[in-house]
Amino acid sequence: MLVYAWVIPSLGQSLASSYPEFAYCYLPWMILIWVTGIPCYVVLAFGWRIAGNIGKDRSFSAENAKLLKRGAVLAIADTGFFFVMNIVYWLLNMNHPGIVLMSMVVLVIGIAISAVLATLSHLVRKAAELQEQSDLTI
Repeated sequence: MLVYAWVIPSLGQSLASSYPEFAYCYLPWMILIWVTGIPCYVVLAFGWRIAGNIGKDRSFSAENAKLLKRGAVLAIADTGFFFVMNIVYWLLNMNHPGIVLMSMVVLVIGIAISAVLATLSHLVRKAAELQEQSDLTI
Protein backbone atom coordinates (compact mmCIF):
# COMPACT_ATOMS: atom_id res chain seq x y z
CA MET A 1 0.00 0.00 0.00
CA LEU A 2 2.86 2.33 0.83
CA VAL A 3 4.41 1.80 -2.60
CA TYR A 4 1.25 2.79 -4.50
CA ALA A 5 0.28 5.61 -2.13
CA TRP A 6 3.63 7.29 -1.52
CA VAL A 7 6.68 5.88 -3.34
CA ILE A 8 5.37 5.84 -6.93
CA PRO A 9 3.63 9.26 -6.74
CA SER A 10 6.76 10.84 -5.26
CA LEU A 11 8.92 9.30 -8.00
CA GLY A 12 6.43 10.56 -10.57
CA GLN A 13 6.50 14.05 -9.11
CA SER A 14 10.29 14.13 -9.19
CA LEU A 15 10.27 12.97 -12.82
CA ALA A 16 7.65 15.57 -13.73
CA SER A 17 9.70 18.32 -12.10
CA SER A 18 12.92 17.10 -13.77
CA TYR A 19 11.29 16.87 -17.19
CA PRO A 20 8.56 19.54 -17.35
CA GLU A 21 7.78 18.71 -20.98
CA PHE A 22 6.33 15.39 -19.72
CA ALA A 23 4.43 16.83 -16.74
CA TYR A 24 1.13 16.33 -18.59
CA CYS A 25 1.77 12.56 -18.48
CA TYR A 26 1.86 12.40 -14.68
CA LEU A 27 -1.86 11.94 -13.99
CA PRO A 28 -2.56 9.37 -16.77
CA TRP A 29 0.42 7.32 -15.64
CA MET A 30 -0.64 7.49 -11.98
CA ILE A 31 -4.12 6.32 -12.92
CA LEU A 32 -2.59 3.43 -14.90
CA ILE A 33 -0.33 2.42 -12.03
CA TRP A 34 -3.18 2.59 -9.51
CA VAL A 35 -5.50 0.56 -11.74
CA THR A 36 -2.84 -2.11 -12.21
CA GLY A 37 -2.35 -2.18 -8.44
CA ILE A 38 -5.93 -3.31 -7.78
CA PRO A 39 -5.45 -6.91 -9.01
CA CYS A 40 -2.25 -7.12 -6.95
CA TYR A 41 -4.18 -6.42 -3.77
CA VAL A 42 -6.95 -8.84 -4.78
CA VAL A 43 -4.34 -11.59 -5.24
CA LEU A 44 -2.90 -10.70 -1.82
CA ALA A 45 -6.39 -11.15 -0.35
CA PHE A 46 -6.60 -14.55 -2.07
CA GLY A 47 -3.24 -15.43 -0.52
CA TRP A 48 -4.56 -14.44 2.89
CA ARG A 49 -7.56 -16.74 2.45
CA ILE A 50 -5.29 -19.57 1.30
CA ALA A 51 -3.07 -19.05 4.34
CA GLY A 52 -6.16 -19.18 6.55
CA ASN A 53 -7.19 -22.47 4.95
CA ILE A 54 -3.70 -23.86 5.49
CA GLY A 55 -3.91 -22.80 9.14
CA LYS A 56 -7.19 -24.72 9.43
CA ASP A 57 -5.43 -27.82 8.00
CA ARG A 58 -7.22 -27.55 4.66
CA SER A 59 -4.11 -27.14 2.54
CA PHE A 60 -5.34 -29.24 -0.35
CA SER A 61 -8.85 -28.09 -1.02
CA ALA A 62 -10.89 -27.18 -4.05
CA GLU A 63 -11.27 -23.66 -2.64
CA ASN A 64 -7.50 -23.15 -2.57
CA ALA A 65 -7.22 -24.47 -6.13
CA LYS A 66 -9.96 -22.08 -7.26
CA LEU A 67 -8.30 -19.10 -5.54
CA LEU A 68 -4.95 -19.93 -7.15
CA LYS A 69 -6.62 -20.21 -10.57
CA ARG A 70 -8.32 -16.83 -10.09
CA GLY A 71 -4.95 -15.37 -9.10
CA ALA A 72 -3.42 -16.73 -12.32
CA VAL A 73 -6.19 -15.17 -14.40
CA LEU A 74 -5.83 -11.83 -12.60
CA ALA A 75 -2.04 -11.88 -13.07
CA ILE A 76 -2.23 -12.48 -16.81
CA ALA A 77 -5.04 -9.95 -17.26
CA ASP A 78 -3.16 -7.29 -15.28
CA THR A 79 0.04 -7.95 -17.21
CA GLY A 80 -1.72 -7.78 -20.56
CA PHE A 81 -3.55 -4.59 -19.59
CA PHE A 82 -0.30 -2.95 -18.49
CA PHE A 83 1.46 -3.87 -21.73
CA VAL A 84 -1.42 -2.74 -23.94
CA MET A 85 -1.66 0.57 -22.09
CA ASN A 86 2.08 1.07 -22.55
CA ILE A 87 1.57 0.72 -26.29
CA VAL A 88 -1.45 3.08 -26.19
CA TYR A 89 0.52 5.69 -24.24
CA TRP A 90 3.39 5.34 -26.71
CA LEU A 91 1.00 5.93 -29.62
CA LEU A 92 -0.39 8.99 -27.78
CA ASN A 93 3.19 10.29 -27.35
CA MET A 94 2.99 9.87 -23.58
CA ASN A 95 5.64 7.15 -23.40
CA HIS A 96 9.16 6.55 -24.60
CA PRO A 97 9.94 3.53 -26.80
CA GLY A 98 12.56 2.46 -24.26
CA ILE A 99 9.89 2.28 -21.57
CA VAL A 100 7.76 0.11 -23.87
CA LEU A 101 10.73 -2.24 -24.29
CA MET A 102 11.31 -2.24 -20.52
CA SER A 103 7.65 -3.15 -20.02
CA MET A 104 8.48 -6.41 -21.81
CA VAL A 105 10.32 -7.40 -18.63
CA VAL A 106 7.12 -6.79 -16.66
CA LEU A 107 5.26 -8.82 -19.27
CA VAL A 108 7.59 -11.80 -18.90
CA ILE A 109 7.45 -11.63 -15.09
CA GLY A 110 3.64 -11.44 -15.15
CA ILE A 111 3.41 -14.43 -17.49
CA ALA A 112 5.78 -16.38 -15.23
CA ILE A 113 3.71 -15.55 -12.12
CA SER A 114 0.53 -16.56 -13.92
CA ALA A 115 2.08 -19.85 -15.05
CA VAL A 116 3.28 -20.65 -11.54
CA LEU A 117 -0.15 -19.89 -10.04
CA ALA A 118 -1.93 -21.98 -12.68
CA THR A 119 0.46 -24.88 -12.08
CA LEU A 120 -0.02 -24.66 -8.33
CA SER A 121 -3.78 -24.57 -8.85
CA HIS A 122 -3.63 -27.76 -10.89
CA LEU A 123 -1.42 -29.52 -8.34
CA VAL A 124 -3.58 -28.45 -5.39
CA ARG A 125 -6.72 -29.62 -7.20
CA LYS A 126 -5.15 -33.01 -7.95
CA ALA A 127 -3.95 -33.32 -4.34
CA ALA A 128 -7.44 -32.42 -3.09
CA GLU A 129 -8.93 -35.15 -5.27
CA LEU A 130 -6.40 -37.68 -3.98
CA GLN A 131 -7.05 -36.64 -0.40
CA GLU A 132 -10.81 -36.96 -0.92
CA GLN A 133 -10.38 -40.46 -2.38
CA SER A 134 -8.11 -41.40 0.51
CA ASP A 135 -10.60 -40.13 3.07
CA LEU A 136 -13.39 -42.19 1.48
CA THR A 137 -11.39 -45.45 1.48
CA ILE A 138 -10.32 -45.30 5.12
